[in-house]
Amino acid sequence: MALIALYPGTFDPPTNGHIDVLNGALALADRVVVAIGVHPGKKPLFSLTERRSMIAQAVKELGGSASERVSTTGFDGLVVDAASKAGATVIIRGLRDAADFDYEMQMAGMNGAMAPNIRTVFLPASPSVRHITATLVRQIAGMKGDVSPFVPAAVARMLRKKLAR
Repeated sequence: MALIALYPGTFDPPTNGHIDVLNGALALADRVVVAIGVHPGKKPLFSLTERRSMIAQAVKELGGSASERVSTTGFDGLVVDAASKAGATVIIRGLRDAADFDYEMQMAGMNGAMAPNIRTVFLPASPSVRHITATLVRQIAGMKGDVSPFVPAAVARMLRKKLAR
């Protein structure tokens, strides 16, 4: 039986940190479903379709079998429900620092109580990308700064295009 992992987040936009954690998830799971959170009360910079496209481009750049092993989906409810729907038995969460760890431990506990058959696995981001956040990327891009060191090339292009309007 294939091990399916769910990697949830907003990915607005996907960063090199997200891709680093996704690459780590691919080392552990047979398939990874990138679950893009859609919250009706929030207004993301990019639509669900745009975020799915950016993730697909980044996965393509990973090469190898990544394109066949990664899929995307949107979700607007509980992460454990999205994991169950995807057939995942593992939820992947990336960690950058101690603050992430504290928050993610609480979430893992709650998710474990709601769905004991789904385990949360923490993957630390590589030191070279630990400082990257989507919020900071949006701020830098909004001030016409160069975000190319922080995001995949396709994402940098889409940011420039979106913010040039």
